[in-house]
Amino acid sequence: MRKGKPYPYEAELTGLVARVFGDLTVTQLQDLLFFHQHSPLVARRRAMLITSRVRMVAAVFALLTPLWIAVDMMIFAWPLWAELAGLRLAATLAFALLAFGFRTSESIRAAHRALIWLLAVPTLFFLVSYPLLSHSDLSGPATAVATGYAFLPFVMVAGLSVFPITAIEGAVFAAPMILAQIAAAFYGDDMNLFSFSSLMGALWLLAVLATVATLAGMSQLHFMMALVNQASHDGLTGAFTRRVGEELFELQFGNAMRTDAPIACVFIDLDNFKSLNDKYGHEEGDRALRAASEGIRKCLRRGDVMVRWGGEEFVLIMPHTDCTGALTAVQRMRTHGIGQRPDGVPQTASVGIAERNADGCADWQHLVEKADQRMYSAKQDGRNRVCLCGGEMISDDMPFLGVPGM
Repeated sequence: MRKGKPYPYEAELTGLVARVFGDLTVTQLQDLLFFHQHSPLVARRRAMLITSRVRMVAAVFALLTPLWIAVDMMIFAWPLWAELAGLRLAATLAFALLAFGFRTSESIRAAHRALIWLLAVPTLFFLVSYPLLSHSDLSGPATAVATGYAFLPFVMVAGLSVFPITAIEGAVFAAPMILAQIAAAFYGDDMNLFSFSSLMGALWLLAVLATVATLAGMSQLHFMMALVNQASHDGLTGAFTRRVGEELFELQFGNAMRTDAPIACVFIDLDNFKSLNDKYGHEEGDRALRAASEGIRKCLRRGDVMVRWGGEEFVLIMPHTDCTGALTAVQRMRTHGIGQRPDGVPQTASVGIAERNADGCADWQHLVEKADQRMYSAKQDGRNRVCLCGGEMISDDMPFLGVPGM
């Protein structure tokens, strides 16, 4: 299992990133450069946002593309305008299918497919329409309109700014349109649109547009991640809220089912917390909650998720973790402690552990229920105990049952 060790020289990198990029951390910068390490929640929200915007843009293009046929009829001679009209109708059909036939998805792969489809249609339109125009005898207004066709890749590259994308995605999605501009130069330059100097200028401008559009997309992504982080975390403890935790549990449990991987749930309830609030007040209770959440968080791996399930209840989602692995984390937490009560006595907790395979759980709700029941068993047995997958009980005066590394 991954232990979530810090990267080498992480503190130095964080300081360097902060000096160059303001309040960004190394992890946040990585999330803006690459998309593979995004949290499931961010990936899900981003996929839905990308697909919804793709459908919106495709719907607008489906409405506007055929309207230009009237301009082509007035500007170009037969059969050129008819050939362009056929291309426009085909593009309109492709845009309409994307707008009304592609469902909004929570999968980033589906979002990528939708964006590729959206960009592929005008790119293919440009590659087919350009040779038709470049080998036609044009003059006057027809030359000006034909020149406008040549700038279609610029419009599409600039359109990347509409989407919350990473730096790598911006480079990958802009590359085909830049290559299409290069390919157009070899069709012949009867219109004298692509001399070598003008081609170099066009490519330079495309690169600048792609950079600016990608930076705009990265800015959107950073803002979206900040909103998701703010809306999904409990303000007092920094843990995920229960609503978001249920969503993450559904995602992680579904992944475990598809890959037949273990996933553990740890249910933690702070002992005698009501008496702490009654005796010392809610301000001290809040301080104890913050200390407990910090103590729990220090014992988790990068892939684990901590959720504030109730007032003093926390649920840990531990993907790719069996019962032994979950117990290792819990014992580490018990060793390091989860803070002190106002009277100086260490804060304790009752813990229940459940695991998908060991408990034969068909859904995440059943898994949480099992862990919850075992937490209550630990509390009824005297508190400050851990109830394992098989119902065995561990307390401070009992051995660790041979848990590796303890």
